[in-house]
Amino acid sequence: MLKDFLQPRLAELARRGIFIGTSSWKYEGWLGQIYTPEKYQTRGRFSRKRFEAECLREYAETFPTVCGDFAFYQFPSPAFWDKLFVAAPPPFEFAFKVPEQITVPRFPSHARYGARAGAINTDFLAVDTLASLFCEPLLPYRAQVGVLIFEFGTFAKSLMPSADAFIEILDPFLAALPRHFRYAIEIRNADFLTANYFACLARHNAAHVFNSWTRMPALQQQIRLPAAFTADFTVVRALLRPGRSYEDAVKRFEPYASVQEEQPETRSALRELLTQGKRGYFYVNNRLEGNAPQTIESIL
Repeated sequence: MLKDFLQPRLAELARRGIFIGTSSWKYEGWLGQIYTPEKYQTRGRFSRKRFEAECLREYAETFPTVCGDFAFYQFPSPAFWDKLFVAAPPPFEFAFKVPEQITVPRFPSHARYGARAGAINTDFLAVDTLASLFCEPLLPYRAQVGVLIFEFGTFAKSLMPSADAFIEILDPFLAALPRHFRYAIEIRNADFLTANYFACLARHNAAHVFNSWTRMPALQQQIRLPAAFTADFTVVRALLRPGRSYEDAVKRFEPYASVQEEQPETRSALRELLTQGKRGYFYVNNRLEGNAPQTIESIL
C-alpha cells in the first residue's frame, strides 16, 4: 500500500521537525492506500460508522500530523479532546483551526447559523473567549498541539477596509494570546499581504500560513514576498488551485481516490518550502489534486 512508501519517509522528516500531513482524515477514497479495508468491516461488510470512529488510529501509523478542520465549526468539549488524543498518542502532533466564532466579524447569512445569520459577532478576536473555551481545554495535551491556525475568510471592504485596519486589531490580539501554543494566521485577502502585515506577525512570532486558495497568489509568489517568513516555524496549507472554487474541486475530485489533476508549480513550491531548515507543518488537501496522500508521495 501507499502507506508503506510514505511512513518511513514521513517519520524521518518528523524527526527533523518537518511534519507533513493532510487536511482531515476520514476519507473512504484512501481505503487500500492508507487504510486497511478489513479493519472496518462489521459482519463482513464495510462499516462507515466504524471507519469514521476508528480510522484516526491507523492514519497516525503513516502520518505524523493532521490538520483538524473540524474545530473551525465549534468549541469541542473536554471529553471530545480526550478521545481524540487517545486515538493518536505522542509523538503525533495536531494542527487545529480555531473556531470561526473567533475569526468572523459578521456571521454569514446562511441557514446553519440560525438566529446569528448576518449578525455582528461580538466574539470576533475575543481573547477571553478563545482562552477559556479553546486554549484551556487543550492545555493537558499541549505537547501534541503543533500549531493553532486562525483562518480569516475574505473580508468585505465594508467590514475590513484595508490591511492596516486589520493589523490595528490583530496586533493587540496576538499580544494577548496565551503563550502556551504556536499560532499562525491565514488570510484570504491578497491585498493584505503587506509589509505591515508581515511585520505584525513577526513581532509576535506568529507564522503567516502559506496557503494555496481560490483568490490568493500562488505559493510560488507568496514565498517570494519580502519578510513573508514571520516566525521560527513554517505553516503551509495546500488547499486549492488558485482560481478554482471549493465547490468545483469537490465536484471534480470526490471521492478522492486518486490524483486527477497535477499541479506541478504547487508541488515545486512545496518542495522548496520543505528545505527552509526550520520546524514546519505542511498540510495537503484532497481538493488540490484529487488525493492528498498521492500528492504527498509525488512531493517526496
